[in-house]
Amino acid sequence: MKNIRNFCIIAHIDHGKSTLADRLLEYTNTVTSRELQSQTLDDMDIEKERGITIKSHAIQMDYELNGEKYILNLIDTPGHVDFSYEVSRSIAACEGALLIVDAAQSIQAQTISNLYLALENDLTIIPILNKIDLPSANPEEVTDEIMNLIGCEYEDVLRVSGKTGEGVHELLEHIVNRIPAPVGNEDGPLQALIFDSVYNPFRGIEAYFKVVNGSIKKGQRIKFMATNKMYEADEVGTLKLKQLAKKEIKTGDVGYIISGIKDAREVKVGDTITTFENGATEPIDGFEEVKPMVFAGIYPIESEDFEELRFSLEKLRLNDASLVFEPESSAALGFGFRCGFLGMLHMEIVQERLDREFNMDVITTVPNVSYHGYTKKDPEKMILINNPSEMTDPMTMDRVEEPFIKASIITKSDYVGPVMTLCIEKRGEIVNQSYLTSERVELVFNMPLAEVVFDFYDRLKSVSKGYASFDYHPIGFRSSKLVKMDILINGDMVDALSSLIHDSNAYYIGKRMCEKLRELIPRQQFDIAVQAALGAKVIARETIKALRKDVTAKCYGGDISRKRKLLEKQKEGKKKMKQIGRVEVPQSAFMAVLKLND
Repeated sequence: MKNIRNFCIIAHIDHGKSTLADRLLEYTNTVTSRELQSQTLDDMDIEKERGITIKSHAIQMDYELNGEKYILNLIDTPGHVDFSYEVSRSIAACEGALLIVDAAQSIQAQTISNLYLALENDLTIIPILNKIDLPSANPEEVTDEIMNLIGCEYEDVLRVSGKTGEGVHELLEHIVNRIPAPVGNEDGPLQALIFDSVYNPFRGIEAYFKVVNGSIKKGQRIKFMATNKMYEADEVGTLKLKQLAKKEIKTGDVGYIISGIKDAREVKVGDTITTFENGATEPIDGFEEVKPMVFAGIYPIESEDFEELRFSLEKLRLNDASLVFEPESSAALGFGFRCGFLGMLHMEIVQERLDREFNMDVITTVPNVSYHGYTKKDPEKMILINNPSEMTDPMTMDRVEEPFIKASIITKSDYVGPVMTLCIEKRGEIVNQSYLTSERVELVFNMPLAEVVFDFYDRLKSVSKGYASFDYHPIGFRSSKLVKMDILINGDMVDALSSLIHDSNAYYIGKRMCEKLRELIPRQQFDIAVQAALGAKVIARETIKALRKDVTAKCYGGDISRKRKLLEKQKEGKKKMKQIGRVEVPQSAFMAVLKLND
């Protein structure tokens, strides 16, 4: 056990984590030069295309130093704020973390939030300055910033280039010398922490775990403590690039288990595995339950695909423990699911994975957040409002509270003005402004989460030319003047387009939504009225004009009354059509409402 080192790589998005992981795999000969490709551990097509890590990846490396053999278990983690739950789970399975900072971009918001996650779990931090081969690198200044951030010495900061491999050998030595070996009781009852799981269509569910106490053997009868289900360990082993089956996994090591589990709900990330006979009585403290930030309805295009969609979401939840869903129904879209996501990128990725991995065509409704409502009849009793349709008559409501977040934005000092303007436009209140260096500023705002959900992140990147980095955490609920806005198309309410918004923005958003829908809904044979309404009061309207045949084309000259008769006849027909006609809202209209400022 003293020769095992468990560590993860944490950093802001695009600071070179996966590239450095490639060099570590190459220098420890874990991967042959034939198998090595850029971002070897990112095995999903969508990760390769976007150049981002979505899922944590665990791999074991063998390393020899001074004649002694060591086992290094590496977990590569995502850098985007939406996938911070993946990072927190990886941290729970490690004793050390490599904190990577880009020598050109310096410390960014996610660097700081991931660092605090690691420090809360008492991990040993090895600070690394990456991309030192770049012409724009500024190693001296960035090293000073790292020293100020974590209070280390100048020589503790390692200088590495993931691209050229410079400094990687020294890094491996530091991993062995500075990261502590795992601590545990080798002879005690088995306790293993599940930190990830994947679904294999041929072998069932594979759970990844770290053995905290005892050991796990092939063929042993095991028990999952959260569900109290018994299984047999058909196969246990360690995670090389391909799985390597073993007879036994001992204390401190990281491995996988296959026990033919078919039901996705029986494996919970954060659960403890123990033996059936003489097992542990207490589970290990897992990690906190994930709290979704953004909610949206996902509906199948064909209503008979509802069960298929449930099956797809359950399989997807195995690979993505932060996805939460429950069934719901809508008058316009039929049966579907209300899903909770950690952010807009997470929602986009889930949609894309449903399409690619399960061939599911889905309609997504407008994303929103959960509100707390209190009625005048019982002002102490809280009603959870997940969906605008659950909002009762405004006359009976005492107050509505919405979730607020504390947003930390790090940007260049040139862009402070535009960033502040954007945050104040989104109802933000500035809490703090501090200069990290003469060039870099940290702005802290309290903001309503509902304002961040739509297009805040995209617009923040636009106003700061891509320099601003953004991180947030919830700070509770506050009372706000919220109104329910309905969209009426031809007099019929489309419940999938309803939203709860702040009173001050109602007219502007209503007007923009009507204009957007006018562009997107195809013209029919009759006039279509698109209206935004607060209760019975219509606040904005656009009309989609009817397609009309030129009925007077056959009249050459002649009396005006002849033409008028033909036009009146056409008008009567259009009027009749309007009474019986129905308007189909295309999927593009549901999604385009999110991008009102484009």
